[in-house]
Amino acid sequence: MTQHKKPNRKNPLWIFGAVGMFLLSQGKLLLSALKFGKFGGVLISMFISVGAYALIAPWQFAIGLVVMILIHELGHVLAARIKGLPVSAPVFIPFLGALITMKKHPRDAATEAFIGIGGPVLGTVGALAAYLIGLWLQSPVLVSVSYMGFFLNLINLLPIHPLDGGRISTAITRWLWIVGLIGGIVVIYYIKSILFFIIWILFAYDMYKKYIKNKKTGGVLSAITRFEWNAEHLHKQGMFIPGEGHTRDLEFTTYSKLAQQEEDGQKIVMWWHAIGFEGILNFPRQSLIKKISVVKVEHLYKEIQIQNTELSREGSGQELYLGIHVKIDYIPLDELDEYFDVPVRTRWTMGTAYLALAAFLFYMIREVHQLGI
Repeated sequence: MTQHKKPNRKNPLWIFGAVGMFLLSQGKLLLSALKFGKFGGVLISMFISVGAYALIAPWQFAIGLVVMILIHELGHVLAARIKGLPVSAPVFIPFLGALITMKKHPRDAATEAFIGIGGPVLGTVGALAAYLIGLWLQSPVLVSVSYMGFFLNLINLLPIHPLDGGRISTAITRWLWIVGLIGGIVVIYYIKSILFFIIWILFAYDMYKKYIKNKKTGGVLSAITRFEWNAEHLHKQGMFIPGEGHTRDLEFTTYSKLAQQEEDGQKIVMWWHAIGFEGILNFPRQSLIKKISVVKVEHLYKEIQIQNTELSREGSGQELYLGIHVKIDYIPLDELDEYFDVPVRTRWTMGTAYLALAAFLFYMIREVHQLGI
């Protein structure tokens, strides 16, 4: 019987390598072009990650892996945009994956879960596309890339913070976090990953703080900030100047801006009416503010330049400033029971999607594994 040798197919990723080599050879031009670009940091971090992965795997596989991670992160970006929450562009960290930062935190568990599941959904679509194209082109590299894509998305569905599954669990049931604590030990045993072990330890400690340690204080956390406020007018007018040991509670109001801008977030405005002080603070975490109080006052004297108009010469003087230390007692919204108040229909929908996605990923991992590639 005559056997026909299969024709050699050029690796479908060769074009990415050619582009990458050209850009690397034009490093100075690349940096100047990306210096002021919005996505310059994304592209540079991608190239660095490709180089790092290429140290331990073929460069074709390294490119595919970074693309899989990018598609996953873009799923989070798209989901956040759908919910009207501004996020940063993805930044890649070699051997750790990639991350995006949220400029405004979700106000309820359903929104958090929707953003969380966006990454694995789009990531699974990307991995499936790599798998089908790999079969069509008979490319072991693309099939291997798809396997890693399926695997990474499945691992991310574990109900452990800060993995996506931990966020999705908030809209299904927080009891899944217990499953994550137990299941995490099993995963650590099988994949023997130091990084995953660190993630599990941090998650376990976070659970301890939320449900054991913080319960003793009712879940109230504290943060301290400091304002420098010009009080020279009080000194000149002989008005009340608080001493350095002075303490008091302050009136305040808080609100969140709706515009999707860089400085979006929770705003706190506080007043000390007796001296005319008003402080404005951008609080980084959506929270229920319980109390704001002055815990310390400093007297500061700063040198200033004084223009003497009669003698046409300059002199120096001092002005009084108060260093006002303010303590803010707050409860993060994501630790309030109201945060987890999700409609039953939403819980069932999210739970069904979560389990179906996990089952599909597990099935695809078995399928690729049986190919023996």
